[in-house]
Amino acid sequence: MRIHAAALLYFDAVRRAGSIREAARRLNVASSAVNRQILKLEGEVGAPLFDRFPDGIKLTSAGEALARHVLVVLQDLDRARSDIEGLKGARIGHIAIAAVDGVCGALLPDVLRRLRERTPRVTVSAESMGSLAIPRAVLEGEVDIGIAFALPRHAELRQVAVGRFRLGAIMAPDHPLASRPKVTLSMCFDHPVIMPMGELSIGQLLAPALARLPRNVQPIIRSSSIELMRELAERGIGVSFQTRVGLERHIAEGRLVHVPLDASGPIWSDLGVYVRAGRALPATLDLALHILSEEVRRREAAEQTKGS
Repeated sequence: MRIHAAALLYFDAVRRAGSIREAARRLNVASSAVNRQILKLEGEVGAPLFDRFPDGIKLTSAGEALARHVLVVLQDLDRARSDIEGLKGARIGHIAIAAVDGVCGALLPDVLRRLRERTPRVTVSAESMGSLAIPRAVLEGEVDIGIAFALPRHAELRQVAVGRFRLGAIMAPDHPLASRPKVTLSMCFDHPVIMPMGELSIGQLLAPALARLPRNVQPIIRSSSIELMRELAERGIGVSFQTRVGLERHIAEGRLVHVPLDASGPIWSDLGVYVRAGRALPATLDLALHILSEEVRRREAAEQTKGS
């Protein structure tokens, strides 16, 4: 349904690709054709939309303003296409999801199985990224849905669903702390510890408790990979920190133990499902969000049952 001017489609492709040549490759057209459309659009706007650099291009202030408009227009077109196909009795479309590691490994497969059962003609792309990188991906239209832990409030994001999960120390079953009902950070640092880094929200959640420790502590390993930290903890190399989300199978099979952290009370991490605020949602995306919300609530209820 290319019912909008080619200039808008090409502009959006260049914005996403970061270069005219790469946008042309993705569009399967000549670079000169893309460049012509961008120059035409800049002429109509009356201002440059991109700053050109040897290694690529970057949106100008005018380009950022136009990008917000184009994103709304193209996402509304997706909704219209979905609605029209719905009138024909078909559910088609594509849903792009960005989620944190634990969600990709455990929660998301259950959601996608249910979605496939309901809408076999809908395609999905799912990528893993740190919580703090997910808002940008949603707001810039790179993905339709973001699933992230402990995001601060953002006026341009709408939280569709949220579940609270307790942060805990994860370790091998034979670790000296494994039999305790709860542990403190100080107790954990009496042993080798593996700490998060990069765009993982766990580091931010632990920061206040770390700042209150009466001694200087150092982890043996820092990593931005949830999977690596889990694997290291499972092999007995050190204690790491995660919620139960994504670890359910490892815990049930006795490969890992999750011991709740106590820092003058529990440390909670909110797992939220997000879309761009104000977006009119296609029927297929609305269905995916409904299934996601149900799964988050189910796992939150299971968490509360274990804690009671």
